Amino acid sequence: MKHEDSHAATYTVECEDYVHVVEFSPFESGTAESLIAYGGNNYVVVGTCRFQEEDAEVEGIQYKTQRIFYHGIRVDAIAWSPETRLDALPPQIRFCTAAADKKLRLFTSDLQESNTCKILEGHSDYVNDLVFSPQGGQEIASVSDDHTCRIWDLEGNQRVHFVLRSPGMSVSWHPEDELKFMVAEKNGTIRFYDLRTHQAILSLTTDQTPLMSASWCFKNTYKVGAVAGNDWLLWDITRSSYPAEKRPIHADRARLFRWSKVNESLFATTGYPGKMNSQLLVHHLGHPQPILIGSVPVGSGLTWHRTLSLCATGGDHKIHFWVTEM
Repeated sequence: MKHEDSHAATYTVECEDYVHVVEFSPFESGTAESLIAYGGNNYVVVGTCRFQEEDAEVEGIQYKTQRIFYHGIRVDAIAWSPETRLDALPPQIRFCTAAADKKLRLFTSDLQESNTCKILEGHSDYVNDLVFSPQGGQEIASVSDDHTCRIWDLEGNQRVHFVLRSPGMSVSWHPEDELKFMVAEKNGTIRFYDLRTHQAILSLTTDQTPLMSASWCFKNTYKVGAVAGNDWLLWDITRSSYPAEKRPIHADRARLFRWSKVNESLFATTGYPGKMNSQLLVHHLGHPQPILIGSVPVGSGLTWHRTLSLCATGGDHKIHFWVTEM
């Protein structure tokens, strides 16, 4: 678990505010640029970026802020809607946030004059994660410390309410089947639900707690990864409900786990911000050690680019981008 040779970020973008969460849009937006949103103490900023890894005419990174949305409270999580299109006339941006006041906020904007924010209320404790249904984007699922997973429509009505046995930490929707989604709980249980029957159809377990974050691998939906305690854990859901692999990685507890969007063997984990700095580790299943070790003074959030082996983390008035040579 001792990692010596840590690297600085490949690229850095200066931000107006502390960055609590950062999220690349996982959806095709109709233009060459990638959409990225970051949340601070009072604002959500939506920007576009392009990297030299995808466009030889770009030197390093080309970043442009598209719009700043006043939020009024700390942003804890951001989810992009698949209905976001930059090539539409007018363009449409839609995303949802979870905030420190336990409410969700659904933002819709044409990046000009038309901007709406709808508040979704119902959770009685902090919301840890949220996601749009990936096909039509007509529903939003959220999980909370209040031991519930809730599904909302775009009008803010609660459609479904699942009672969990411990705080809900992560929620993912199956990329092709809108009737299946995954909820990870702090007690180490990961369940897959069928929205037709409102029943759990499969569960995975770990003997590690607390489970802080889990991620469904969309390049191979039989794979699930998570961090719990100091370890990362991987499951093959066709084989066993117990982890196929696990490894201790972060001495001061692990915080987030995210699969790459382009490579089913690639994933990243972060540690808790420590006394000195926090750690980003990028792992490849073919390598016993992390293939990239990043270190930042304070870090929060973790997201992968839609088409590149590149991930980003937030920090103190900065977004850090890390390119993985794989």
